[in-house]
Amino acid sequence: MHMLELIIGIFILLLGIPLGSFLARLTKEELREGQKWFKLLIIISFFGAIISLIFKNDYLFFTFLFIGVVTSRSLKIKK
Repeated sequence: MHMLELIIGIFILLLGIPLGSFLARLTKEELREGQKWFKLLIIISFFGAIISLIFKNDYLFFTFLFIGVVTSRSLKIKK
């Protein structure tokens, strides 16, 4: 059962890649103005993922990673 939860979590993380790219295309103006806030959000989410690994909380781990993946994809501005 635990393996199934991990597979589902990884699948959801992979869905964050196209979702982040889609959001980046929709919000180009906000991306230019809020670069430092997006970078701060990425740092916080990856620290949260590390802390959730320490506490062995898979749900928080995948939540923080999903936020980090979507936000990092949003930072890639396509011209």
